[in-house]
Amino acid sequence: MNTKYWVAFSALDLDSTFVQRLYNYFGDIETAFNASLSDLEQIEGLSVVKAKNFINKRGGVNPDKALEEVQKRGINILTFDNKDFPYMLSQISNPPMTLFYKGDLFSCNLERTVAFVGSRRASFNGKEGVKKIIKDLANTDICIVSGLASGIDAVSHEAAINNNLKTIGVIASGFDFVYPKENKHLYEKIENGCGAVVTEYYPTVEPLQFRFPQRNRIVTGLSYGTVVGEAALKSGALISANLTLEQGRELMCIPGAINNVNTEGVYKLIKDGAGIVTSGDDVLNALNWTVLREACEIHEMSDTQSLIFDIIGVEPKSFDELQGETKMDTESLLTTLTMMEIEGLIEKTESDRYKRV
Repeated sequence: MNTKYWVAFSALDLDSTFVQRLYNYFGDIETAFNASLSDLEQIEGLSVVKAKNFINKRGGVNPDKALEEVQKRGINILTFDNKDFPYMLSQISNPPMTLFYKGDLFSCNLERTVAFVGSRRASFNGKEGVKKIIKDLANTDICIVSGLASGIDAVSHEAAINNNLKTIGVIASGFDFVYPKENKHLYEKIENGCGAVVTEYYPTVEPLQFRFPQRNRIVTGLSYGTVVGEAALKSGALISANLTLEQGRELMCIPGAINNVNTEGVYKLIKDGAGIVTSGDDVLNALNWTVLREACEIHEMSDTQSLIFDIIGVEPKSFDELQGETKMDTESLLTTLTMMEIEGLIEKTESDRYKRV
């Protein structure tokens, strides 16, 4: 069984381009793994230092044991030579040679994938913009791909789940680690029916800083296009944007407040030719997709609900602000707000303010 040799290469934590060169040269992963130094020296342009490093590391890895360690953790394996390996990902210049995943990767429509990337310290407006775009895509077969980090990534996954969309989270470590820890609930939701968590790393590989830019090429590589929510001029999101262009995929940006440092990168991308998206339809048009939507029930608001809805407007309002403008007594206002939440018209923010849904 060849799978154990793919997994063994992953356990060595080698650069994927090195493994790809060996596989392309020998045409068989077992032969590549067992190659001698003299065999490796026949590969034109292959670094002798990297070849010797591989030979030295290889002695410490037992392919059968490496595979066993993955299997006992309940991790699924998808190798580059498998016919089910995601087509879009296989087309990038340095695809991962092995994908480890939990969840149901093939419940996701891999022909309708779009990545959402952005700042870890996203603003309220940045998060709301991403939520709006994804909500516009609700109840379709589109799959949202992101990096399971804080900020825009986490909001993208949550929004996908809340709007009946599948989502793929690509992580920068092996499955022995959950990073950041506050996203543990997202890992669990995605793995248990909402999509798949994916990584190229062997389970024991730690989430070190240099792995995150490497992870980004998989986020964008899995996707037909990338939407940038917020991005500073020097940020991982801009790395993802450049990868999107290098991979020949569609780059889209959500415009934000011009006085926010996390939108400076966004406006640079727009000036350089990236598409502007302010709705889900903009994403569909950019990717030339037509999708079927499930019908949704429309709630007809009462006069009081309409008044409150209008007062809230674009910016979230506190209970006191709403009471001051509506002149309603506390009990009546609280009852109305509760009903509006139940009907999905408004929701509470983290700071206990009310905003439109």
